[in-house]
Amino acid sequence: MIMLPDGLFDFQERCSMFLVDKVSSNNSKQIITVKAPTGAGKTVILIDFIDKYLNTVNSNTAFVWLCPGKGDLEEQSRKKMMKFLPSKTTKNMFDALLTGFEAGSTTFINWELVTKKGNKAISDSEKKNLFDRIADAHRKGIEFIVLIDEEHSNDTKKANSIIDSFSARNIIRVSATARENKLIEFYEIDELDVIGSGLITKALYINENVEYNGEFDNEHGYLIDLADAKRKEIAEAYDNLSKRIRPLVIIQFPNSSTLLVEAVEKKLTEMGYTYNNKMVAKWMNGNNEKINIAGIEEKSATPVFLLMKQAIATGWDCPRAKILVKLRENMNEDFEIQTIGRLRRMPEATHYDIDVLDFCYLYTFDEKYKESIKEAMNQAFETKRVFLKEKCYDFTLEKQYRDKDFDGLGERETFQEIYKFLVNKYGLSNNKKDNQLRLENVGYRFGDAIIRRIRQGKFVTNESILNEGVGTYTTTSRIVNTHKNGIELLHSIDEIKSAIGMAAQKTKVVMERLFRNNNSSKNKLLSLDSKEYYAFVINNVQKLKEEFREATAQLAVQTSMNISVKTATFSIPEQELYRYDSTETDVEEITTNAYKLYSSAMIVDGIRSKSERLFERYCEEKEDIDWVYKNGDTGQQYFSIVYLDTVGKQWLFYPDYIVKKKTGEVWIIETKGGETGNKSNNIDRQVANKFEAFKEYARVKKINWGFVRDKNEILRINNTVYTESMQSEHWRSLKEVF
Repeated sequence: MIMLPDGLFDFQERCSMFLVDKVSSNNSKQIITVKAPTGAGKTVILIDFIDKYLNTVNSNTAFVWLCPGKGDLEEQSRKKMMKFLPSKTTKNMFDALLTGFEAGSTTFINWELVTKKGNKAISDSEKKNLFDRIADAHRKGIEFIVLIDEEHSNDTKKANSIIDSFSARNIIRVSATARENKLIEFYEIDELDVIGSGLITKALYINENVEYNGEFDNEHGYLIDLADAKRKEIAEAYDNLSKRIRPLVIIQFPNSSTLLVEAVEKKLTEMGYTYNNKMVAKWMNGNNEKINIAGIEEKSATPVFLLMKQAIATGWDCPRAKILVKLRENMNEDFEIQTIGRLRRMPEATHYDIDVLDFCYLYTFDEKYKESIKEAMNQAFETKRVFLKEKCYDFTLEKQYRDKDFDGLGERETFQEIYKFLVNKYGLSNNKKDNQLRLENVGYRFGDAIIRRIRQGKFVTNESILNEGVGTYTTTSRIVNTHKNGIELLHSIDEIKSAIGMAAQKTKVVMERLFRNNNSSKNKLLSLDSKEYYAFVINNVQKLKEEFREATAQLAVQTSMNISVKTATFSIPEQELYRYDSTETDVEEITTNAYKLYSSAMIVDGIRSKSERLFERYCEEKEDIDWVYKNGDTGQQYFSIVYLDTVGKQWLFYPDYIVKKKTGEVWIIETKGGETGNKSNNIDRQVANKFEAFKEYARVKKINWGFVRDKNEILRINNTVYTESMQSEHWRSLKEVF
């Protein structure tokens, strides 16, 4: 019996019984998915389910508990089981490799230990590997049930291969972002039930008291000051209740933020919080840098600030964490729903009926968190492994990849290309005042103040964050201080350079020659003083990113003479993992595909574009097609061609399809968004450069090729001169050519 003093909450008991009923039923579907809000106690629910199942249904069962590698979640989960269910045997993967899987045991496995390259646990060796131990258990008649914690975290070919090898009676997937699927068993725990139990906070406050207008040193310093004031308020409230709980502030950084980390460390040191006095801890996922981490989850642990990167998103459990400062550097950083969940746990699994203790707090100038939550909550598709048909084994092509020593055009040539683009797009001239007026007219912000639009309010559920009617929006303004806002300028330039693949120094030089008055460039579009320049770049970083992307997408010369590329031999991968819609009915095998069991459920809306769906069905209906291979979007194992952007930067693109006809004729096809009426649905800015590079590759290799788009449900192909308008004579009916 699970050793909880007060037993399970009602919602936990209902979920546990649901799992027992489904797994013990012969009519149940193999896969069972549980959607559980972070903090609902899914670990306790699963432990209780294991206990009930072994005691009342089938003791000759081995449970395998798969966890994501970030945060040592498998060890946390195992320790909880040893605490709450000490009568049952627990193992880690190394125990299983040594002694095998036993009936009545639960083996906790870290995904990264079995899926990373070169892993000895699944490789051939003199000692028994994981697959050998699974086979031994099967021979003994032991049944497996696989539990997948944070199931969204590992969706790879190797992960699915390992899951399949257990031939489990049931696979139970648990996640905060799971989706309902009619073809699997599904159970959802109501977030309001979890709140009502006291396990998680009553609500999340976003940007409480962020209202400063005027001048402050920097964003990170301002937010840290607010967070520290709130931390002290929470600590005082705990002290008044004689609770030995030290609230923790998490400062979350995006990846690639060394300068920002250093700036925050300096700020905290000035406030009296350092690594040396144990008040600050660090856990950086990328380089495994850990300082003062041991015991940090304890309620009265010394650190009051924790510097983290993306490790916070999965599996970490520290209920004293009450405040999150999410620092803004790269607006495209993921901000998952699990991240907010880390703040919502109550340290003693109960509410205190004191607002400051029963709520949690987020401070951020990043507006993208709402979109990332929405993305994480969107429905995801299942995946299926398929295997290559034997007739495709020997097929090869020459693929290209980038020469990393090739750095594109110099600073002067790059400046000239971007300058020319902006002049032509907006009708700019040597008249700086007129240029400013024209740029203001298209949405550029000018002045010497940094402007931020932030969201504020109280949000009870994660769904409420997606509701535009909940909370308010506030604008903050502060005058630039060039001595203190330099890091924000560097961050903005870094965003721009990352968007176009240019070196930071080159981007900085180009920006200053275009817009700043501190150099003698003749072809200057604006002549902003230092404060105005800082504000211009920081406030308009998103627009500038798009401008630079568009500028570098202008047609460049793509010939083998001016592209220094490397080559390798491409072969079709022997197995592939494709997404599919498991709710699709009337599924048919696509017999022309290069893979066995590739089906119509893999070419539905949301997985394939309209032109892709039409093209695959078109090939399926043609009698002269031998096979069709759907290429991957990125990765060394797929077929790729190098193209140049306007400033000479090398990029890879991956044509969508390779088709072999029964005559032996080979075609390479790239599909793009088609045309509705006279409006193009193509969203690829680099389409013309890709077209020309593709054309040059096909000319040299003497291979058939074409770009394919749809108009009025009819596919058309172009392999002569690219035009966005499909009314051009260069877009011919696919039936005439292919």
